[in-house]
Amino acid sequence: MNKIKGKMIFLVFGLLTLLIVAGCGSENETSSDDGSDTSKNESNATEDMNYSEAVDYTITGIEPGAGISVSTEKALEEYDSLKGWNVMFSSTAGLISELDTAIENEEPIIITGWNPHWMFAKYPDLKYLEDPKGVYGETEKIKTLARKGLKDDMPNAYKLLDQFHWEVEDMESIMNEAQESGEEIETIAEKWVKENQDKVDKWKEGVKEVDGKSIELISTPWDSERASSGVVKAVLEQLGYDVTVTPVDVAIMFESIANGDGDATLAAWLPLTHNDFYEKYKDEIDDLGENLNGAKIGLVVPAYMDINSIEDLQPNE
Repeated sequence: MNKIKGKMIFLVFGLLTLLIVAGCGSENETSSDDGSDTSKNESNATEDMNYSEAVDYTITGIEPGAGISVSTEKALEEYDSLKGWNVMFSSTAGLISELDTAIENEEPIIITGWNPHWMFAKYPDLKYLEDPKGVYGETEKIKTLARKGLKDDMPNAYKLLDQFHWEVEDMESIMNEAQESGEEIETIAEKWVKENQDKVDKWKEGVKEVDGKSIELISTPWDSERASSGVVKAVLEQLGYDVTVTPVDVAIMFESIANGDGDATLAAWLPLTHNDFYEKYKDEIDDLGENLNGAKIGLVVPAYMDINSIEDLQPNE
């Protein structure tokens, strides 16, 4: 009798053990209603995300007349992966606002980006998508253009403009400080000139001072161009010029210099970004050469997006 009781106790203990193990297993393995393993799905969520659908097949851009906007419209035509996509044109401030919100919530976003710009200092993990078709070109040069006759009318201003050349780091330092301090870019540009007089003196070599002669610089509303025009304005004022800076759309900028309505611009991105405008007006303007080398434009995404090329996107079908 004792042997039978022992066997029964053993069997009951074994059954209890099996039930406990089964219960633990059900707690450790999370399944969805259809029996799939959701823990595995969650770990692959980022990898499997359809970024094209997540951004609603939309690129966040700036003003429709900007060179990078024109290039982006070309990209929509050139890339099969961008068929059916749209560009949400806005302003630089609007683009940055959308970027801030997306990064704060770690949401997908695709923007038109460019260097020099302080956004790359604020978000150092931003990355350009590869552009196999070369729609956005390689690195760009920012050139100085002047109206015909400026060399004869204002030889000293012309010489200063011709000798003006600085680095990407110089321009970005002004934009970064303005963004961090909340001061206007033009104010920081004046401060930069005072703190970098050694560079300024090289631009002024052989340039004579004048007494109140007026000159108008035509620019674009980009922060990068606000920095360069602000710096040159401050230097020309050191030389005695009365300087006006007029920000306009890119098309109007080229037209103004070609027609002689403005004296010069420091904002021509070449050989690609503003090439259409340059080709149209090149015979009616003086090309003084580059004032900055190493600029870049393209489609930009946050680093947490597991995508590297424009061709990794999917058409809107």
